[in-house]
This record gives sequence, structure tokens and C-alpha cells, in this order.
Amino acid sequence: MSKTILHKADTRGKADHGWLKSFHTFSFAGYHDPQRMHFGALRVLNDDTVHGGMGFGTHPHDNMEIISIPLEGDLQHRDSMGNVAVIKKGDIQVMSAGTGIQHSEYNKNADEAVKFLQIWIFPNKRNVTPRYDQMTIREEDKRDVLLQVLSPDPNDAGVWIHQDAWFHIGNCSAGKTLEYSIKKTGNGVYAFVLSGSFNIEGLELDSRDGLGIWDTEEFTLRSNSDGSEILLMEVPMR
Repeated sequence: MSKTILHKADTRGKADHGWLKSFHTFSFAGYHDPQRMHFGALRVLNDDTVHGGMGFGTHPHDNMEIISIPLEGDLQHRDSMGNVAVIKKGDIQVMSAGTGIQHSEYNKNADEAVKFLQIWIFPNKRNVTPRYDQMTIREEDKRDVLLQVLSPDPNDAGVWIHQDAWFHIGNCSAGKTLEYSIKKTGNGVYAFVLSGSFNIEGLELDSRDGLGIWDTEEFTLRSNSDGSEILLMEVPMR
């Protein structure tokens, strides 16, 4: 029998710094809930909105796999590896912090907000050489399918990280039903609704709701409205 945990959007931690508004699915910075520290290897899921021209100054990370997924606007990235890039809606960016990196992230535009997901995953190898990668996801490729956008394999579809994790994104028509099969025994999936609404295993999820599912080999999801979009994050539970 599968196990589930439902996190409704309005139960998330909140932070308002003026230039930054952030919702935290799991404990982060000033938000601490001992019942919501992580979901398996998924440590951070932040839903950030950054005002025009503002951003995160240069700061360090180590031994964490960091994934950024812009939802609106343009995010300017700069890091100590020499990477300078702008990522926008449809892109996915990964950094393996490993032995240590420094980076900054700014809203490239002065006149509009940038919204993005910041995701941290515990790695399965410590002190790796830091690395950076990004890719663009075409809208038509994720229509009514679960498109793989991240995996542990550099030769597989999408970007890759140092963890037995797989991410899939789907943008679905109303009534579309899709099956998801767990890639690795012992993994669980954290489903996060980006827009619209879905039914997963009889549970109704609206925009920005999250559902963790584990102790199962597969599950079914159904879109309740046209253009509903979902992110599935499969991660080891131990």
C-alpha cells in the first residue's frame, strides 16, 4: 500500500523581504518545521518571486545538487566557475556544488518580476568537482506526456545530477490521464503542481500543492483542466 503526504500551498513557510517573496515547502532559513525537513533526498523546494533588478548577491554552496526552474521572467546567473547565463521559462539549470562554488542570481529585468523554483537535493557523492549545466524544454515536447528533464545519467534525456533522481514535467489537457512508474526501487516521488489542478491517486491538488508518494511502484495522475502543469521529482527515500 503506497504512502502519501499532502502539503497544501497555504501550509508552506513564507518569507517576505520586500524585494523577495518566497514560499518554502520544507524548512529553510527562518522557517523551521521539524515535520517538514525534507522528502527523502529532496531537501529544499522554494517558490521564489524576485522584484525587478533585484537578486541574490554572491554566496557559497557546497555538497548539494541545486536545480533552478524559471516559471516567469529572466534570471541572470553568474558563478565562480566562470559561467554567465540567463535562464528563462522553459529552461532548467543544475549546479553540482561539490567542493564549493560561489554564485549570484539576479532578475535581469528592471520592470517585471522573475519567478522560479529553487530545488536542493542531497548528493550521493561528496566533494565532487563543481559543475554547471542547463537546457531548454520545448513546450510541445511536454504536452500530454511526462517529459524527462533530469536524471543521474549524463547520456540520458535532460540534465543530470549526482543522485539517483529523475524529474519529469507535463503540461496536460483537461481529462488527460498519465501513469508514472518508479525508476528505482526505494525511491519516492514528490509531485508539485505548477499550474491548474490534478487528481493523483484520488487526491485533489491545486496550483502549488505538493504530494509525496512512496512505497509504491507506480501511480496515476489526471489533469482536471486544460494547460495544467506538473513537476514530478523522484528521489531516494533513504
